Amino acid sequence: MTEETPGFDEKPEVPSDATPEDAAQGAGSADQAGPAPAGEELVEVGLQAQLDQAQSALSERTADLQRLQAEYQNYRRRVERDRVTVKEIAVANLLSELLPTLDDIGRARDHGELVGGFKSVAESLETVVAKMGLQQFGKEGEPFDPLVHEALMHSYAPDVTETTCVQILQPGYRIGERTIRPARVAVAEPQPGAQKGDGEGDEADESGGPDQG
Repeated sequence: MTEETPGFDEKPEVPSDATPEDAAQGAGSADQAGPAPAGEELVEVGLQAQLDQAQSALSERTADLQRLQAEYQNYRRRVERDRVTVKEIAVANLLSELLPTLDDIGRARDHGELVGGFKSVAESLETVVAKMGLQQFGKEGEPFDPLVHEALMHSYAPDVTETTCVQILQPGYRIGERTIRPARVAVAEPQPGAQKGDGEGDEADESGGPDQG
């Protein structure tokens, strides 16, 4: 009678109907089950990193494009503004050279000498400069404004209440808001003490009324 050593000949339990190939596959599956999840996580982490990098690059390129568009718009506005300014300066310089001729036309009109062919040429010139934006200003009786008037003569008058243009010696000209020559005028101021004297007289009359009554 032989003795059996416990556990020496023990074998893993295998279903009775399993084949040797099934047993081998079961053992291989058990060996590969552990590392698989770690590999998938590494792949996901790599893909997420690539996605984040692509989104960061897209944001940078979008910001660069927006900055370039803003710079281009500012450049266009600056060029347009400079173009308008240069045009205005050129027109103002041209018209400034014509002001003496316009002054001669005005004096001829005042003396009744603007007749015949000279009148037609003068009116054509005035029409052209008006289309170019030239405007004449300066009228007798308007308040004196040192921004648009140049006083060449000064006097006092009893019939004015403020410094007033009483004579236009040479009209002024402007283009839009740009003054290319101020109006040269003679001005009159109120008589010194005239208003004060009138006021004192009124006060005297008002104070004397009750006493006389």
